[in-house]
Amino acid sequence: MLQLRIFSAVQNCRCSYRSFHSSSVTSKYAHTLEILGDKYHTDEITNVTPSILSKIPLQVHKQTGHPLNTLRSIIESHYPYFSHFSSFNPLVTPFKNFDELAFPKDHPGRSVTDSYYINKNLMLRTHTSAHEVEVFSKGEDKWLLTADVYRRDEIDGSHYPVFHQMEGARLYSADASGMKQVEEDNERLSRHLKMSNIIIEDIPHISPTNPVQRTHDPVHSELVAKNLKLSLNSLLLRLFGSTVSEEPLRVRWIEAYFPFTSPSFEVEVFFRGKWLEILGCGVVIQSTLDSSNVEGKIGWAFGLGLERIAMILYSIPDIRLFWSTDERFLSQFKDGEITTFKPYSKFPSCFKDVSFWNAQGSAPLHDNDFCDLVRDVAGDLVEDVKMIDSFVHPKTNRSSSCYRINYRSMDRSLSNEEVNELQKGVVTRLTDLFRVEIR
Repeated sequence: MLQLRIFSAVQNCRCSYRSFHSSSVTSKYAHTLEILGDKYHTDEITNVTPSILSKIPLQVHKQTGHPLNTLRSIIESHYPYFSHFSSFNPLVTPFKNFDELAFPKDHPGRSVTDSYYINKNLMLRTHTSAHEVEVFSKGEDKWLLTADVYRRDEIDGSHYPVFHQMEGARLYSADASGMKQVEEDNERLSRHLKMSNIIIEDIPHISPTNPVQRTHDPVHSELVAKNLKLSLNSLLLRLFGSTVSEEPLRVRWIEAYFPFTSPSFEVEVFFRGKWLEILGCGVVIQSTLDSSNVEGKIGWAFGLGLERIAMILYSIPDIRLFWSTDERFLSQFKDGEITTFKPYSKFPSCFKDVSFWNAQGSAPLHDNDFCDLVRDVAGDLVEDVKMIDSFVHPKTNRSSSCYRINYRSMDRSLSNEEVNELQKGVVTRLTDLFRVEIR
């Protein structure tokens, strides 16, 4: 669930753009991509773009004073006895990203329209859970892992194709001694929360619609699920408790489904008049522990998006700002402190439309293909992209699409000439790569 804006040549990551959707045909990657000093072969499903590769070296979640680094540090300080990791390589195999976590073979996240592939055997991780088996295999029973993750996505103020997640996990021995430890921890956390200014809307720890795993003892699973909830209620109190004035912090739990946990939950916080989804979690699926060669243990895991929480706590209105190198942004923050962001200006928008016939005999251009193309041309000078029209000609059966691009810099006013050049670049790239016919 990364960082600073980039308009310059890619450093440490070299490639030429190639399209990857079924409608793309013309341009090709070089035979190899260089990423973090290593070279990797490309193939027919390579779809990672220069703008995405350029983010890999930046590591803003480790930059002193940056809001994401401060948030990471606060969460780590809440779990001082956990191991803390933040330097795992983002390149993983599809097996590691999906199969080790029991993702179905037909899960949409595996698609090239949803994920970034270096080649058929290597991809950019889509979540920190890709390292669960690796960390458990090292004998780690309690840990936090923070990392940049990559997902093909739309362009708007709250979505970005590179963002940061933090994963946490805790294992206990699945025997009388381990369950006694869980019960003692539950009593300690319950006492703390009862004395705190928090209202928790809870649900059953296990239920027919949120079941215990077949290989788990229901009593153990219920104790561990309760421990998970109490631990995260305590974390949310730490993060949000001081922001809700004299009112109690309100937290509610919702049943969920994730391939890698059961029972599973989502957690929401009532903040500034509305419920906000904060994280997902659950009891770790047994097959993950089996793949890690972990025997006789049961535990929980959670994952949260740092940008989502930081936007709430710091009142940062646009996710692109986390990548800004503008001192008017960076100078507002100090290491270890959460302060309210003060907008330094709102520059005018410039809207440009592009309408086109898709290539004859090809499927319509996928939204994520178009957004990646726009990012490669204009970087973070684009605030959002929306499809405003699509139709199929009744006689020729040819499909047409129309997108509206909102050019708006976070740091300065854009001239008409500059925007026109960017739009020209989008149109040129669009026709070159996807064989569309501009209308």
